[in-house]
Amino acid sequence: MRTVLVTGPGGAGRTTVAAATALAAADGGARTLLLSAEAVPGFPAATAPVRVTDLLDHARIDSGEHFRAELTELQDRASGILDLLGAGRLDGEELTELPGSPQLALLHALRRAAVGDWSGYDTLVVDLPPTADALALLALPEQLRRYLRRLLPAERQAARALRPVLAQLAGVPMPAPWLYEAAARKDAELASVQALVEDRATTLRLVAEPGPAAEDALRTARTGLALHGLRADLLVASRVLPRHSPDPWFAGLAAQQEKCLDHWRQDLAPDLPVHESAHAGRDPYGPGDLAALEIPAPDRRTPGPAGDPWWTEEERDTEDGTATLTWCLPLPGAVKEQLRLVRRGDELLLTVGPFHRIVRIASALRRCTVSGAALADGVLRVRFTPDPALWPRTA
Repeated sequence: MRTVLVTGPGGAGRTTVAAATALAAADGGARTLLLSAEAVPGFPAATAPVRVTDLLDHARIDSGEHFRAELTELQDRASGILDLLGAGRLDGEELTELPGSPQLALLHALRRAAVGDWSGYDTLVVDLPPTADALALLALPEQLRRYLRRLLPAERQAARALRPVLAQLAGVPMPAPWLYEAAARKDAELASVQALVEDRATTLRLVAEPGPAAEDALRTARTGLALHGLRADLLVASRVLPRHSPDPWFAGLAAQQEKCLDHWRQDLAPDLPVHESAHAGRDPYGPGDLAALEIPAPDRRTPGPAGDPWWTEEERDTEDGTATLTWCLPLPGAVKEQLRLVRRGDELLLTVGPFHRIVRIASALRRCTVSGAALADGVLRVRFTPDPALWPRTA
């Protein structure tokens, strides 16, 4: 399945571009599903996929409904403990969703589209939140799976038969089997979403309105995408004004946009195609208006290699023959003052501006010590020196 994730600065027209992208994919012959948390003018607003055109379905993500369903299910699973404690159950009507529920609802919808009852489409288009929130959301499955492994290691499940004995020796109750089962189920669900995000058929489209306010947002977005190994396939310039207007005021605005677009193409994102979406003079409504934006359909071919864009360089000292291995990661737009790097065991904790990621060090580098790091020409280089106590000796 070809997946296109759409994000950009707030108010740039992400939902409109996502809907236009989905419509273009469907017009190109791909059976397409559009997921959005926001309403799309002229589209049905059902929380299950409904038909928009012959090959296009749309589903609106209702975070409140998902929160109530999840909490109700949790109460049912923990009914024995709740009854033992004399706790009163909460009815669905009195539940108010908590912060974080929209993100979890979107992850749940992605799982349904990847391996659940909403799967089977040729193309999936997802309208994501603004860029910083979107990147944090896409990193969430990997982070939550790491937390689950730390809190409930799989090896502890092997002690099920000894649970009563261990509980007696420790003096505290051991986790119930249903807790491990729930953790395993959630891990499998998160793994399917993580696989979708990391799939080589998944790309991201950035949407921004040409102007000074979008410059920093796009530069930061490119850095965050690189840190998380995500690939952008298109930069959509939204609400582009017609050039050569006889009105001096509009002509001045159009000239500013044109100057900004030239900067995007030459400096900010020279390797990324830029599509100019003309200002319609009003908010688009329905498939007809969206088609007039002429947003390109996603390429149905596999777009490129998947995975983090790390590569390793080796440099050997000519005098003593010692080798230094350098782990390299492109971080376009990164600033040295906003970069923080910490090694903790077999993991590397990376902070770049507002973005944070924990990556597992490559197996060969785990037997090395970090001897330095540098950011130059948009590439972070982390130097590793083999630890003689861990590295295999040669005869």
